[in-house]
Amino acid sequence: MSDDLPDRLSNDPRSPFYNETVLARDVGIRFKGAEKQNVEEYCVSENWIRVAVGSARDRFGNPVTIKLTGTVEPYFKS
Repeated sequence: MSDDLPDRLSNDPRSPFYNETVLARDVGIRFKGAEKQNVEEYCVSENWIRVAVGSARDRFGNPVTIKLTGTVEPYFKS
């Protein structure tokens, strides 16, 4: 398997950008130079991440998210 991360990745299995094999390798995200633990989705080319807001859930049980813009640096933790 290559060490290249996709441009866009989501941890929601219903998303077309979900990739179980990449997520199994423990992906980390640096956003504006700070490590983020609650990232639901990211896009490097468009410079944004989608993060969960607290423990709030929508009516379908999915986490409520907001989109933040800035420099995104995904990497493999191990």
